[in-house]
Amino acid sequence: MDVDPLTLVESLTDRHGAPRTIALDGFADPTMDESCGAALLALLEGGGVTIRAWAYGDQWIGAGTARDAEGDVRPVLATAPRRTQAPQAGEPVGMSGQDGDWVERLISITGWTPPPRRPDVDWAQTEARLGTRLPTDYKRMVETFGEGAFDAYLTLNQEPWTHLREDGLLIWAGTEHEDLYCWRTDDGDPDGWPVAVQTFDGRVVPFDCPAAEFVCRILLDPHHRFTMAHYFNTHWFMPYRESQ
Repeated sequence: MDVDPLTLVESLTDRHGAPRTIALDGFADPTMDESCGAALLALLEGGGVTIRAWAYGDQWIGAGTARDAEGDVRPVLATAPRRTQAPQAGEPVGMSGQDGDWVERLISITGWTPPPRRPDVDWAQTEARLGTRLPTDYKRMVETFGEGAFDAYLTLNQEPWTHLREDGLLIWAGTEHEDLYCWRTDDGDPDGWPVAVQTFDGRVVPFDCPAAEFVCRILLDPHHRFTMAHYFNTHWFMPYRESQ
């Protein structure tokens, strides 16, 4: 493979987001297991020198350098199967509707293993600026996942957008199809705000559930109006940055 490893990693980062380093200078990440790319190193038979990995659907993509049978370090690009413990698309999502449970379920669905990306967000400052408290499950999603997108499609806003506020909506996420995922803020308790989707053509579609539950359902339910289950059976969160 005649390509500069750094250029290859940068190209994949532009396309698939921030990678996880699973081997550096010939040493494997000691915290690594099957949930975060160990299958790539097994494929390289322990020859990985510096390997970075990306989750994409049911595959791990790995790029960097590896030592060949002659002991020479060469650029390498590899893929390996990726699995999570989440149900397959179409299986029931049934569980308690408590916010914390839905966030934990979302972690399981995406196979999310890194430490929380933004554990120290100053929500008091953000909420003072917005003039309202924010739903607990949303804050937990931001603290846990940080800046990025579920299935490289649904982008999680790090702070709600307010340009639909006159319509009683705060926007917490959006998609490349220009759908805006909002809360209907009529209820005085933010943890009771239901999701409403403003579609690309301006229609508002209500849903009687909180944000984290909504994301879980569109990832897993192929019959949901805004389903993402048609595209992938295994789901992931694509971080946009190495660190927050």
